[in-house]
Amino acid sequence: MSFTVAIVGRPNVGKSTLFNRLVGKKLALVDDTPGVTRDRRPGDAKLIDLRFIIIDTAGLEEVGPDTLEGRMRAQTELAIEDADLTLFVVDAKFGLTPLDKTFGELLRRSGKPVVLVANKSEAKGSDGGFYDAYTLGLGEPVPISAEHGQGMIDLRDAIVEAIGEDRAFPEGDDDEAETDIDVRDSVLGEEADDEFEPAYDDTKPLRVAIIGRPNAGKSTLINRFLGEDRLLTGPEAGITRDSISVDWEWRGRTIKMFDTAGMRKKARVQEKLEKLSVADALRSIRFAETVVIVFDATIPFEKQDLQLVDLVLREGRAAVLAFNKWDLVEEPQAVLAELREKTERLLPQARGIRAVPISGQTGYSLDKLMQSIIDTDMVWNKRISTAKLNRWLEGTQVQHPPPAVSGRRLKLKYMTQVKARPPAFMISCTRPDALPESYIRYLTNGLRADFQIPGVPIRIHFKAGENPFENRRKKR
Repeated sequence: MSFTVAIVGRPNVGKSTLFNRLVGKKLALVDDTPGVTRDRRPGDAKLIDLRFIIIDTAGLEEVGPDTLEGRMRAQTELAIEDADLTLFVVDAKFGLTPLDKTFGELLRRSGKPVVLVANKSEAKGSDGGFYDAYTLGLGEPVPISAEHGQGMIDLRDAIVEAIGEDRAFPEGDDDEAETDIDVRDSVLGEEADDEFEPAYDDTKPLRVAIIGRPNAGKSTLINRFLGEDRLLTGPEAGITRDSISVDWEWRGRTIKMFDTAGMRKKARVQEKLEKLSVADALRSIRFAETVVIVFDATIPFEKQDLQLVDLVLREGRAAVLAFNKWDLVEEPQAVLAELREKTERLLPQARGIRAVPISGQTGYSLDKLMQSIIDTDMVWNKRISTAKLNRWLEGTQVQHPPPAVSGRRLKLKYMTQVKARPPAFMISCTRPDALPESYIRYLTNGLRADFQIPGVPIRIHFKAGENPFENRRKKR
């Protein structure tokens, strides 16, 4: 990407709609409610023949620095400082307000190139607001409709003029295809080689989602990892709305980490905006490889915590538990022993899941958490050769044979691993529909223990062997 552009303006002028238009996806949440966007959200923009990084920001407001809106404004000012160019969006339909004039002056003082964008110019009666925009002293406004895609060619020309053709079209910048991996891309791996167990690739970028109940400390945790106040935090519950991705490195490995909105019980989620936030968080879970479920160590194992862990496992993702706010816990040794006992008892479907006590506020044990994430991802990618599996299957049946159903004993004939991410196995057997659930749990637990597959989902599929005489007529 050749340059960075920040979209700024007062609340509800259409900044996120323009962001989605430029990135070509509905990444940012959009609603008629003012102040939906709170964090900085970056994206790879494409505008005709231009390629650049675009940053969506919170609406600018005149408030004190100690308020939530004040902290949002500080994030926006950081985006302006980091950007090479600013798109200042005003509402042509509504017209200018004193806030627009105040922030126009702020942008003039920044010394950065500014393109004035008059959004909603397709609306009836928008001409007055368009001509009023000249009074800001930021040059000729560009009339567009972010919702309908009108005026994008004029916006492209204005950006090129403001940034300069040398920056807009640097030498050697080819039009490569977008590298973003879609949620629909396969994350289950390819068919396994019968005898080959590939080594774990510890250089491959890792996608990690951070989820949990509201106010569990997810954004604070990511800020501590990054070493900067990249995400908006505060004592208020439910600050994060969009799922924001940030890139950083841990011991030379690229980590793409997703901060998500806090997820409450489904019955409590009534407002449309919160439903959109939760849907965005669920997409991040499906997009990620490893998911960290953040518990509040002062009130752990609420019903919603357990449901979130179960959701992650049903989606087939690798899961790690993080007991946050450990600096507030009195008698940590006794509490830790209690938490481990509850983890084993309340999460039997994730036997061996890694759980780490941490503090996002102080940075306590964050390296241990990252190592647990890497170790869990390694297990999630595990492949086992067919020969080992069949030797194991034979020994398992000798130790505990399959039960007899309707007077006929079941036979497990052959086993192979068909996929990884998560590990999935296929067993050829007689009458697969008659195999009891208790014996399937016995096989699953045996695989976990004997092949060191703790804490990740295990899929076992059963297939009936082909009978060569099935279609032949019986002879008298």
